[in-house]
Amino acid sequence: MLNFGLIGFPLGHSMSPLIHKELFRINRIDADYTLCEVNPKNFGEELKKKTEGFRGYNVTIPHKINIIPYLDKLSDRAELFGAVNTVDNRDGILTGHNTDCFGFLKALEMAEIDLEGNVLVCGSGGVSRMFAFESVLAGASLTIAVRDDDIEAGKMIVAEIKEKLNRDARLITLDEVKEPYDVLINGTPVGMYPNVDACVLPKEKVQGCKAVFDAVYNPMETQLIRFAKEKGIKCSNGLPMLVWQAAVAQEIWFGVKFSMDDVKSVLAITEKELMK
Repeated sequence: MLNFGLIGFPLGHSMSPLIHKELFRINRIDADYTLCEVNPKNFGEELKKKTEGFRGYNVTIPHKINIIPYLDKLSDRAELFGAVNTVDNRDGILTGHNTDCFGFLKALEMAEIDLEGNVLVCGSGGVSRMFAFESVLAGASLTIAVRDDDIEAGKMIVAEIKEKLNRDARLITLDEVKEPYDVLINGTPVGMYPNVDACVLPKEKVQGCKAVFDAVYNPMETQLIRFAKEKGIKCSNGLPMLVWQAAVAQEIWFGVKFSMDDVKSVLAITEKELMK
């Protein structure tokens, strides 16, 4: 049996074992997937011990950046973002990949949302940074909206986009959001359980947009998604992205391919589990 897992700290309840085991089942792969808490205080030592014998593993907060010095190679996307969420172990050679970005793009495709025109990304954390980069790579005109306290973090993303992609992005505060956007993307945790009544933007600003993507998936229908649905706007929560990034990780590990129907079947099982 092949062994895989998720490293992070703390991990708490994670949907990853369920998702990966369902994906293994689709391809009849005899593999196991376990949760491995790795304390940042003695990261290198714990990482080696807990991932020994692993054919590959996923990486989550807070290790997506500090894993990099322990790897032999990085994929193009992992290098561009400076963040790794998937490690492939081939005969002891460790390659870091970023499948979050492909999960995001596949989730948009599933929701029939085109990443084009004027795109607004809310937030300045790691996932917002990835959303910002992917928007620019897709040729969109990007605006990043942040809280007043996060202006400096936002400036860093704008500078990095200029340096790495030679493209300009606009930075504003969330209070300054005015014009409607073709795509509104929430990369903040606003609206996540238990603060389910919160929304990153007021209702009228949300409903002026043509499409909405919310990285939050607990609850599955955030206030942001509810506002979009009320207006009949194309929208998606973050659960398809979570399932797709796992599917792309397995495509790297095994050289397999997953169809939209494959992922929809895993998504249905994951949604049912979340609603328990």
